[in-house]
Amino acid sequence: MFQLFKSLSAQQLVLQQLPVFLISFFIAAFFYKFGSFAIECIAFLTTWAALDLVSDCLFSKGKKPVRANRDDLREPR
Repeated sequence: MFQLFKSLSAQQLVLQQLPVFLISFFIAAFFYKFGSFAIECIAFLTTWAALDLVSDCLFSKGKKPVRANRDDLREPR
């Protein structure tokens, strides 16, 4: 979780992660009634990860992937 906040800017957090988080939270609040906090928490985190993956796939269609150079893959000496 710390890596999420560390690697993304505030604008990226608000525009990309917050909507997915809120949708996942409301899905979990209204539909997940397992009777166990741990299971509901795991289900919420799984929902958040799945929706984040779907949104990332949908919104990154227009962007070209960055390819690494061969020099980037070599170990530093």
